[in-house]
Amino acid sequence: MSEQKDVVIIGAGPAGIQAAIHSVRKKCNVLLLGRIERSALFSAHVENYACVEGVKTGEEMLIAGMDQAKRFGTEVMEDDVLKVHQEGDGFSVELESGVTVSTRTLIFANGTSRKKLKVPGEKEFFGRGVSYCVDCDANFYRNAIVAVVGNASAAIDGALTLTGYASKVYLVNQELLASRELIEKLNESTVENVSGTWVSEIAGDGDVKTLILENGKTINLDGVFIELGAKGAMELALEIGVQLDMDTMSHIDTNKKAETNVAGVYAAGDITGHPYQMAKAVGEGCVAGMEAAVFSRKQKRNEEG
Repeated sequence: MSEQKDVVIIGAGPAGIQAAIHSVRKKCNVLLLGRIERSALFSAHVENYACVEGVKTGEEMLIAGMDQAKRFGTEVMEDDVLKVHQEGDGFSVELESGVTVSTRTLIFANGTSRKKLKVPGEKEFFGRGVSYCVDCDANFYRNAIVAVVGNASAAIDGALTLTGYASKVYLVNQELLASRELIEKLNESTVENVSGTWVSEIAGDGDVKTLILENGKTINLDGVFIELGAKGAMELALEIGVQLDMDTMSHIDTNKKAETNVAGVYAAGDITGHPYQMAKAVGEGCVAGMEAAVFSRKQKRNEEG
């Protein structure tokens, strides 16, 4: 995809969809990335949202919102995002399909949830061999033996990244659920693909030493990276220097215009903190979409001289 985008939105929940609707209606070229089933709203029931009568399922609301965004002209791709980079005055977004998209502005609207394995040893060894961020912690595992656990794009991309650091990399998965291009990269790499099983326990003595699998096998190692689903907003945002809230370092810090500390980068929804409510997500998505549209139009005028 070589076309320059005005606005790229990462996340197809209520914040991302609302951002798309508002930015595309301001005549912007908008790309919305994500899958609605990844949204926390998808499996919820809603009865406290203003002007909506009765109980609605999150799924039907997201489907309706996505149809609306498409009808106004939003381009939608269900690709996972692997990496984001600053590129001159704009940004580039690498997708699991191998496509790289250039954009003038970015909106992070992909939530905050960090999925856990929920197995013995995971909590106990967090920070002592258990990590949730390859890009953050890979450097600590130079010449070590590590495993990545996960079925989707974040796990595969993490395993490939770790081959540049660790002496041995395992990828433990039940079934690979990613693009053909990304799986081909995995198959051509030195990563040992341990497929068809899952983790039953993480064990060690002070630090992680062993990964115990459901098929009865064990892997002796130095570190375990848990990468479930797509890469999270935090990891992607940190790649381009987006600042987190100083108190908890658990949310992206924004102002009333949904702006982050990086010019051209906005955030909306759960990723900006409590309360985790659809009403807040939609309101912030509205602001982020409009502000990103204004910023991208200014950038375009500057480019045209």
